[in-house]
Amino acid sequence: MTLALSAADRAALIARHKAAIAGSLKTKLMTIVVVGGLVGLFLYGLTTLETSLWKIIAGFANLGTFIALMLPPDPGSFARAVIFVKALFETIAIAFLGTIMAAILAFPLGFLAAKNVVANRIVHFLARRSMDTVRGVDALIWALIWVNVVGLGPFAGMLAIMTSDLGAFGKLFSEAIESADRKPVEGVASVGGGKLHEIRFGLIPQVLPVIASQVLYYIESNTRSSTIIGIVGAGGIGLYLAETIRTLEWQQVSFLILLILAAVTAIDFLSSKLRFAIIGKRAI
Repeated sequence: MTLALSAADRAALIARHKAAIAGSLKTKLMTIVVVGGLVGLFLYGLTTLETSLWKIIAGFANLGTFIALMLPPDPGSFARAVIFVKALFETIAIAFLGTIMAAILAFPLGFLAAKNVVANRIVHFLARRSMDTVRGVDALIWALIWVNVVGLGPFAGMLAIMTSDLGAFGKLFSEAIESADRKPVEGVASVGGGKLHEIRFGLIPQVLPVIASQVLYYIESNTRSSTIIGIVGAGGIGLYLAETIRTLEWQQVSFLILLILAAVTAIDFLSSKLRFAIIGKRAI
């Protein structure tokens, strides 16, 4: 069944909602300004970075030369391969411990930063801005800082991952808490539960699968990040990767890259299994 409008009704409907259909002048100007600013920034980047199609084509040719130098992957010796594998497990340990410690510390901070848990604006503001400050510094910078504080080695790498992820987890956890359904919380309150009961039985069961999924993803992501921070002396396989690149041992470089790819693939597979076990396949 179709609803037919007469010409007069159609004209009256358009006249009644003319502002919504046409849009305000302010909205149009803001759209023009934003689009113009983005286009200008794009053009500025092209000119400033000296972007050139011919450089890209020449770069692909050079890339082919490097790939040829990397084949076949070869650690050099069995003893060297054992050292690389140990360094890989050290990198995985840095990523795992750093991520878990960050999640543990960020869990209470997420509740402090959530508007539906803490109504005090001052506490909420301080928690949010503190996490923004920590998150605004890259993991590589934190690695340089912690290397100077505690010295070279994997402990500095673990602290760098933990510090970098602390702000990110706090933000993600607080957003998950704020988006949680209020009905379970209201149900706990209706039977006489206090604030802690509301959090324990109303909020945590809802947000825990989301938090666990985020932590599992960051463990995989931080395995790659731990490779980078190892270059500045924070332990792990990154130190050997930087060394082999500096000495032009390209076959060893490709062997290290394959180790990293294999580790990331395995962690991704395991985290997917754990994620499905926690949230269930029906949730996606």
